[in-house]
Amino acid sequence: MITIVAATSADLDQLVPLVDGYRQFYRQPSDPEGARRFMEARFIQGDAHVLMAKDAHQQAVGFVQMFPVPSTTGLSRRWLLNDLYVSPDARCEGAGSALLEAARAMAAEQGVPQLMLRTQVENARAKSRYHAHGWQHDTAFDTYLLATGA
Repeated sequence: MITIVAATSADLDQLVPLVDGYRQFYRQPSDPEGARRFMEARFIQGDAHVLMAKDAHQQAVGFVQMFPVPSTTGLSRRWLLNDLYVSPDARCEGAGSALLEAARAMAAEQGVPQLMLRTQVENARAKSRYHAHGWQHDTAFDTYLLATGA
């Protein structure tokens, strides 16, 4: 049984290993203290919406993090679903789907008309999950990155 809860700073001890695992999935070095500082800043600044998936034993097994982004073209706001992760030992048990649905419901409740996300081109498993939940692949825009030297 998976339950979804809004994460708070009180959840950092369970959230940090997930955030660190997410970073490692994207080939970043393990840095639990950096992950803790980053997530603490999110809660202090209130600039992200974080949901956690918990298993039947109330252990955190996944999370989703969304950031508000204004949309000039839509004359509204969007949320960037920036991070979605389920621990490897909890995959295929519904946590990812539950997090996606909870993110959609939270956005709708807050009057946010659109969620957007990016994923790696080769992440076929995630893409199939997004399609199954009604996400549409946007082929009209390319993403570009520029290192600033900061």
